[in-house]
This record gives sequence, C-alpha cells and structure tokens, in this order.
Amino acid sequence: MRRAAQCYGYAALHAKICGSANGETMNKNMVDVDGLRYDAAGLIPAVVQQHDTGEVLMVAWMNRDAVLRTLAGPNAWFYSRSRAQLWEKGATSGNLQTVVAVSVDCDADTLLVTVNQTGVACHTGTRSCFTRTITHGAVS
Repeated sequence: MRRAAQCYGYAALHAKICGSANGETMNKNMVDVDGLRYDAAGLIPAVVQQHDTGEVLMVAWMNRDAVLRTLAGPNAWFYSRSRAQLWEKGATSGNLQTVVAVSVDCDADTLLVTVNQTGVACHTGTRSCFTRTITHGAVS
C-alpha cells in the first residue's frame, strides 16, 4: 500500500478516497476529502513545494472544489479570497504547477502540494514567493 503522503494521486480520486481506484482500501493514515479540517470560511491552507528539490514555492488557500480539481489533475487549483473564485495556477501566465502528490498534515488542517513548477511561482516574477529573509526584526 502506498504511503499516506502520496495517497491522493490522480488515479485514487475517482471515489474521493485514497487508493480506492487502485483496489486499495483506506487505512488509518488516509483522509477523505470531506475529512479535511477547513476553517470557518471553508478554506484550508496549502503549502506548495517543488517535488524534486523540496523548495517551498508558495502558500495559497483551497476550498473543497479546489482540492477536488487539484486531485483530479493535472494542475493545481486554489481559491482566491480577494476575488472569491477558483483559479488554476498558471492558466493565464503559463506558469503551471503540475501536481505530483497531495499530502495532509497530522491535524488534517493543512495540505502539502508537491508539484513540478513550470516557470515562476510568485506573482512578483520570482521562482518562489519566499525570497526575503527576516534578521533581527528587519525584512530584507
């Protein structure tokens, strides 16, 4: 059986539970999409990481629909709080995030989306949104 950290591959999504599409059964480490702990607004944070380097690219919000679309593949979807709508990362810019796996943390209240990033991830034009550091209270 696959590790829970990789249970939400594309083939596993048809029944919305890990592995069921491959004839695998749920185990205690697998989480149904409806078992995620969304906040009061129906959102869950998603940390996006480059699959082969571990580089953290960005953090965004997902609602249930964004989670399902992301799991259905091939690209990552998020929920824009300012626009109150779903968006496919890179649909207009071409900077797509092809999903490799989706993991959930121990509390089921944060997702880790591992991707293959095409182009840059940040709206400022940098590969990662995490390019500045804080030292002794100053941001550089």
